[in-house]
Amino acid sequence: MATYAVGDLQGCLAEFEQLLEVMSFGQEDQLWLVGDLVNRGPRSKEMLETIISMDRQVVTVLGNHDLHFLAIHDGGHKPSRSDTFDEMLASPRVDEYTNWLRRQKLAHSDRSLGFTMTHAGIPHIWTVEEALAFASEVEAVLRGDGVVSYREYCETLYGNEPALWDDDLEGMARIRLITNYLTRMRLIGDRGLLDFSHKGALADAPSGWSPWFELNPKRAETLVFGHWAALDGDTGLSNTIAIDTGCVWGRKMTGICLETREIYSVPAAQGYS
Repeated sequence: MATYAVGDLQGCLAEFEQLLEVMSFGQEDQLWLVGDLVNRGPRSKEMLETIISMDRQVVTVLGNHDLHFLAIHDGGHKPSRSDTFDEMLASPRVDEYTNWLRRQKLAHSDRSLGFTMTHAGIPHIWTVEEALAFASEVEAVLRGDGVVSYREYCETLYGNEPALWDDDLEGMARIRLITNYLTRMRLIGDRGLLDFSHKGALADAPSGWSPWFELNPKRAETLVFGHWAALDGDTGLSNTIAIDTGCVWGRKMTGICLETREIYSVPAAQGYS
């Protein structure tokens, strides 16, 4: 049995199916998905249905696009022109989709493998244990038994404030910031302040900010994450593995075998976004 982690899918079902073949993914293997299962690509509904059908073999953490879908369906927000999940919203199975997404994690760790996974990463101000504990607070909200209601979460999820961690944060402010660290983070300040404006390459990053992974380069755990396609899979660190390589932007979809660290990829059929 092998364990494979795959980067942001974003509805690119044809490439995902091809990558599973290239990896020789079998019935006894396990699949880690770093989130952003849906949106921007062409086949979000079929993608989610495929993953749900593989549920026994799949560990998923949620990405910002997955949460965006929940916020639209259950929070009263309107889709943007770049969203591509109209078929999901119109499907008679839409409640099944949302219920399945609500049961997924924001962070996952397997000490026997030596890997921890989130969508965007873990800030240097948190240990892995703290990140898992904070993630569980959001997961409880998604299940409907957290410190704020699921409806309030979906209605008030969007926003960049607060942008700096404080252990004394409470309520939706705390839950929103945990969500943003784990699903939207790219650049960060020394004290943990988040920058939400830069989405491009490191060479173009504004001065005074650092990619989150450079502020704790000697972290003992190995982290695997997606979200930042402009990195093209390169962090320069052996213990921090980026696997969003921009399939939805016309580049490639990437997976890694966690046991061997062998990298697999397939080219995108086209750019979708």
